[in-house]
Amino acid sequence: MSACPHDPAARLALLRAQWGGRGDLWVFGYASLIWRPEFEAAEHRPALVRGWHRAFRMRSQINRGTPQQPGLVFALMAGGACRGFVYRMRPETADAELQRLWDREMVGGGIYDPRFLPCETAQGTVPALAFTLSRRSEHYTGRLCDEEVLAILRHARGRYGTTLQYLAETAAALRDRGVHDREIERLMRLAACAGLVGRGGDQPASARRNGQRGASRSSSGSTATSTPASSTSTPTAG
Repeated sequence: MSACPHDPAARLALLRAQWGGRGDLWVFGYASLIWRPEFEAAEHRPALVRGWHRAFRMRSQINRGTPQQPGLVFALMAGGACRGFVYRMRPETADAELQRLWDREMVGGGIYDPRFLPCETAQGTVPALAFTLSRRSEHYTGRLCDEEVLAILRHARGRYGTTLQYLAETAAALRDRGVHDREIERLMRLAACAGLVGRGGDQPASARRNGQRGASRSSSGSTATSTPASSTSTPTAG
């Protein structure tokens, strides 16, 4: 979506026009939307998106870091394929939930390029809203060496907690749902070897306590988490 790149209201209006407001509204989750959706879904399904992949290469200066110590979050980037989950909004609340989701993901005018992507599910392909990132974005980090990633995992903290927490939560959410992401698993092994998490992927008690303090400080700026109401199929490995 390239129209009105610096006007989030115009971008949202364009997206609403593409959706039409009449049919089902689906959202594709590939990272925090899986474990912290903050919306009530009528249904969710495992899904595969071709032509895009999950990458730990988006700079975060608010949610998981600061301008002085940027953190990292996942983005959906062109190339490859990505397994995640699609969520169908409840028709009666879809428009309001879209606004809430937009306010969360497009904070500060927006870094992502939101677009509808065809998501393959066991029940057929559905068009779902996905938040993608361009390699031309100033928030795209490019490839970072492991030492740089470890430094970020050790120190970066934003209003929703640390980058380390974010990575560990995403890894656990995917693992628990039977989705295997080799790069995330490699990053978790890297963090474990550095003593940042336990061998099973759990954070040390001190890191959990620090994270809980950070989460409590940010709770006034976030909404309550809701879990999907139902699932129509069993997650598949990928």
